[in-house]
Amino acid sequence: MTSILFRFIANAVALAAAVWLVGDITLGEDDASTGSRTVTLLVVALIFGVVNLIVKPIVKLFALPLLIVTLGLFTLVINAFMLLLTGWIAGEDRFEVDGFMAAVLGGLIISIVSWAVNLVLDRD
Repeated sequence: MTSILFRFIANAVALAAAVWLVGDITLGEDDASTGSRTVTLLVVALIFGVVNLIVKPIVKLFALPLLIVTLGLFTLVINAFMLLLTGWIAGEDRFEVDGFMAAVLGGLIISIVSWAVNLVLDRD
């Protein structure tokens, strides 16, 4: 149970970092309050976690030949598509990724930050 909570927190922190660092990724309305944006971030982190839990393994299975040929670099493209899918599911008023290159950069940032947060939080 704590592992799920750690992953949820890591996803939320990583998404916040991607929103902060990439200008083409927006979270909620610009004039929204901090509490409203925090709730939106938590909902988007939950959606992102479910997408990564259900959709990502299926996509990786079908993309296995490309993953092997590119020595795993195609994972960046898969992460970008998962971020775009999350934006589509959440809706443009909550979370918007404007363009594929923003999604690739955001996916890279999310991967690095969530790895670092999981490294710090998961002390088994």
